[in-house]
Amino acid sequence: MSDSYSATVSHLAGLAARGRFGRLRRGLEKEGLRVDRAGRIAATPHPHALGSKLTHPHITTDYSEALLEYITPVYCRPGDALDFLADLHRFSYRHLGEELIWPASMPARLDGNDSVIIADYGSSNVGTMKHVYRKGLDVRYGRIMQAIAGIHYNLSLPDELWEVLRQRDGAVDMSLDDYRSSRYFGLIRNFRRHSWLLLYLFGASPALDRSFLPEGNIPDKLQAHGRDTLVSPYATSLRMSDLGYQNKVQAQLKICFNSLSNYVGTLRHAISTPWPAYEALGVRDGADWQQLNANILQIENEYYSDIRPKRVTRHNETPSQALEARGVEYIEVRCLDLDPFLPLGIDEQRLRFIDTFMMWCLLAESPWIPDEECDRLDDNRRLVVERGRDPELRLLQNGHRRSVADWGGEILAEMGRAAEVLDALEEGSPHARAVAAFEPWLGDPSLTPSGRLLARLEATGEEFIEAILSLAEEHSDRLRQEGVESARAATFEQMVGTSHQQQRDIEVADTQRFEEFLGDYFTSASEPRVAMASQGNA
Repeated sequence: MSDSYSATVSHLAGLAARGRFGRLRRGLEKEGLRVDRAGRIAATPHPHALGSKLTHPHITTDYSEALLEYITPVYCRPGDALDFLADLHRFSYRHLGEELIWPASMPARLDGNDSVIIADYGSSNVGTMKHVYRKGLDVRYGRIMQAIAGIHYNLSLPDELWEVLRQRDGAVDMSLDDYRSSRYFGLIRNFRRHSWLLLYLFGASPALDRSFLPEGNIPDKLQAHGRDTLVSPYATSLRMSDLGYQNKVQAQLKICFNSLSNYVGTLRHAISTPWPAYEALGVRDGADWQQLNANILQIENEYYSDIRPKRVTRHNETPSQALEARGVEYIEVRCLDLDPFLPLGIDEQRLRFIDTFMMWCLLAESPWIPDEECDRLDDNRRLVVERGRDPELRLLQNGHRRSVADWGGEILAEMGRAAEVLDALEEGSPHARAVAAFEPWLGDPSLTPSGRLLARLEATGEEFIEAILSLAEEHSDRLRQEGVESARAATFEQMVGTSHQQQRDIEVADTQRFEEFLGDYFTSASEPRVAMASQGNA
């Protein structure tokens, strides 16, 4: 633990105790497949009673009609975000009939590619674009990969804290927006180097149903459990492995997050550069659109990463244009599996731990990533994803081999200091308690969600589908019995009607042909916005 890190933590903890800055702000995006009582992916459309998936601010779909996505508002207290998320589940269960929300990241039972029905967002140009984008994902990667679910955690730090750090770093010659973006990218670099820790602790997908894979195409790393289940004995998160959201074409983008300009430039190159294999697939088959274009990425959202810098976009603005014009506003953590043992897939103690991890990533030294390290950046993550609970596993740190428990214990010790900053804003020590709560998991992999799930399968002999379906029924019974907070229930009901009317209004207002709409979109997307000043390594 460096003297500089310790001094910064002590300084910030003192300022926090005196109210010089406020709490972190966070929001949750949580996906979950709708399934029937046999554990099969639902073939029914997104329920009309949940509102328009195009315009509803909190209940939508991700890829398919069956993949619910819940979006909470931004809150300063993690418990408030979880309460809202729980009410979204409770409200949904009023309208799901016998269907259940699948609580695991790896999908329920599938019946081939076509059983994952692509979401339909209506006849408007923006709705058509969303649908065609998903058709493009189908022809490029297949729909089955898109049935995987997870949690995205959005996090931002208060402006007052950024000003304190800017003054402490002597960076007064930088604008606050430039400084904030530079430091957020420092946080991202540390996250990329150490996200294996979150995958070890919270990975919860070491098993899957055979229907997820093509017949006869079983990787060597998977073993049979029962008739229909495949397991990887030491895996933590098959969702984040090469079986999940991975893509060899995107891997060569080499986004190392050294600067905002590099990040934006790489994405802009990817959405404007054709890829021969995608050209061969064809963009249109007569009047039928197969994909939005034949470029490396159709749009920026197609880029898969375990973390993203984000900025709320304005009208007719792409994510990278928003970043380029006004800098990084918040961070999106994308590597979190659903814990099937938890009704919401996550709980407050884990959010407190992640908050502390992110604060440590911000405050610890974060040198730029040289090209040679960029090529190896994901090696430790890949090892933990595939073998994280293997006692013989060793990760590479600065040329030295280290165990998960050894290196992880060192990180948690430093996180304990970062918790002092966050706990100075709270009653008690919820962040310090969260760090302490997960420390035993480093030495005992059986305590992790992936370890618990495999232990259950081995102890009971259940198939993956049977075990997760049982948990889904338990969560459903609990959530159906709990009432939605009355004022919020009324708001949700109002949002249903409002969202459907908003979709109708958008469709009526559209006069432009879709081809022209799409051309205008990509012309605008290729144009740089007012760039921020060049950034150094803060």
